[in-house]
Amino acid sequence: MLTKGDDYPLHQTPEPMAVSGGDRNFYDRYFFNGYDPSGTVFFAAALGVYPQLDVMDAAFCVVVGGRQYNLRASKHLASERLDMAVGPITVRIVEPLHTLQILVAANDGPLTADLTFTVRHDPIEEPRFIRRLGPRLMMDYTRMTQNGCWSGWLSVDGIRHDVTPEQFLGTRDRSWGIRSVGAAESQPPAGGNFGQFWWLWMPINFSDHATFFHSNDDGEGRPWNRREVIAPLTGEDIEFDTDALDLDYHPGGRRIKQVRLDTPQGGKLVITTRPANFFMSGLGYLHPVWGHGLDHGGLEVGHDVIEPGFDAAPDILNIHIQALADAVLIIDGKEHRGVGVVEQLFIGPHAASGLTGLLDPAA
Repeated sequence: MLTKGDDYPLHQTPEPMAVSGGDRNFYDRYFFNGYDPSGTVFFAAALGVYPQLDVMDAAFCVVVGGRQYNLRASKHLASERLDMAVGPITVRIVEPLHTLQILVAANDGPLTADLTFTVRHDPIEEPRFIRRLGPRLMMDYTRMTQNGCWSGWLSVDGIRHDVTPEQFLGTRDRSWGIRSVGAAESQPPAGGNFGQFWWLWMPINFSDHATFFHSNDDGEGRPWNRREVIAPLTGEDIEFDTDALDLDYHPGGRRIKQVRLDTPQGGKLVITTRPANFFMSGLGYLHPVWGHGLDHGGLEVGHDVIEPGFDAAPDILNIHIQALADAVLIIDGKEHRGVGVVEQLFIGPHAASGLTGLLDPAA
């Protein structure tokens, strides 16, 4: 079962690289987003590897003119994890931890692209995510995050959009480990699957800083995984702790309006979302057909368009979003203005912020 990966000095067991432990839910994933700070164009991409399921899938999405264009692809992996091309979508590592490229070749849909991501700071490692449901392990993974800038171009329905580092910022992450992927398990845990999941992730780009905040909270609002970092583009990262989140929801829903965090030495970080949203279902998250790791056969490519009004009522396909956001950081007595995203997936209660029920709106 030897593959190209076996020629790299990366083995951590006596097994070939094709073998990744014994858990069917092992995965290895790339995520990217990019945006013009004016909000004219937002794009996102992902590529996932599922060695035990022998599947690799990828997606590329663009929001422009109020519509979200989604391209998705899936193939059998044949144990070759280093062949990171799925139909028209390819991810290339130009320089590890520094430069990556996304290519979208011509296909029967409206999207093509040639985009290069260059990081602005060293990777930020999140605490290891470990979560059990009763005796069953549901999550055990690590993620790193980097903010950066983009260059290249993308095309939607034949209209080309040039992407320059002076204009387009964004974020990329890498995560690997165990979480639910592929087909649903034939015997769920006795207590049922997760009925509560509160996830907030906010990477922000400033001219000479980047900030990062994420939190996984339980139903009471207590964090079980959280990290806060201010990363100067030159210099050491600044860690800080937030005891309690100060946030507002938009009335009548579960979407964040504003988050306010205290930072070191009396500073402040205020993040305010804009009205437009990117729907993570475009990348396969919670999607019933294009969910991560599902087997579509040797190669399958599909595309669709999400029209305005898609989120008129809460639904599993629109509950997980990224909202473009404006931010103000006050540090060392100086005010800095930036832009980033507020990713949010709020299912079930979160007593600290007033959420009840499964998808009930905020009070």
